[in-house]
Amino acid sequence: MVPVSKRMKKIADMVSAKRVADIGCDHGFVGIYLIKEKGVEHVFAMDINDGPLKRAYEHVNEFGLSNRIDVIKSDGAKAIKPGDADGAVIAGMGGRLTERIILDSIDVFQKMDEMILSPQSEIDHVRRFLIQNGFDIIDEDMVFDESKFYVIIKCSYDANMKRQIDDISALYGPVLIEKKHPVLIDYLKDRLIKLEDIVERIGSGTDHKSDKKSTRTEEVNGEIDLIRGLLNKIQD
Repeated sequence: MVPVSKRMKKIADMVSAKRVADIGCDHGFVGIYLIKEKGVEHVFAMDINDGPLKRAYEHVNEFGLSNRIDVIKSDGAKAIKPGDADGAVIAGMGGRLTERIILDSIDVFQKMDEMILSPQSEIDHVRRFLIQNGFDIIDEDMVFDESKFYVIIKCSYDANMKRQIDDISALYGPVLIEKKHPVLIDYLKDRLIKLEDIVERIGSGTDHKSDKKSTRTEEVNGEIDLIRGLLNKIQD
């Protein structure tokens, strides 16, 4: 059995491509899982750091997959050319780094059938970035794993894409909202509790980090209203 986390299994299970670039491959287990369990033909396991590459190389050899997984040192996707892979996984990085990787090799990603992204921060910014650069969001998933919520975005380049994205969709995911995803509902309820606690702390004067309490309160209450409205819309 390939040792992948609940989150990484969800990410891998969204892959339908046959030749996949696993960018930031870490231990290499996602690529191994893709080969062993998902019928992927070939994986480029890519990382910029020597430590993860060494571990990935060892694990690939342990599973006897050195002929189907290339372990490559690479800054993002720079080590491959357009057409080498028809899909990519970029997971576990910050949102801005995810965007930089895409921009630095945008010709590579434009030729792919799909990208599976799971940024760890600024997910709303990533969604806007994708739309602004011609990548349509074709599917989304969400998982709660080891006490954290993770979003997974499946996207592909479409030169004729005309999708618009509003603030609510950017924050919480157009497809997740459409699916009325149960983990999204759990996340919204959790987020609502945290935001209401922030408002209470600001009002009681215990939130010493906020020098402009009225502005901060207005911002938080704005998100609270968004979440309440969304929950009313998507809860059965």
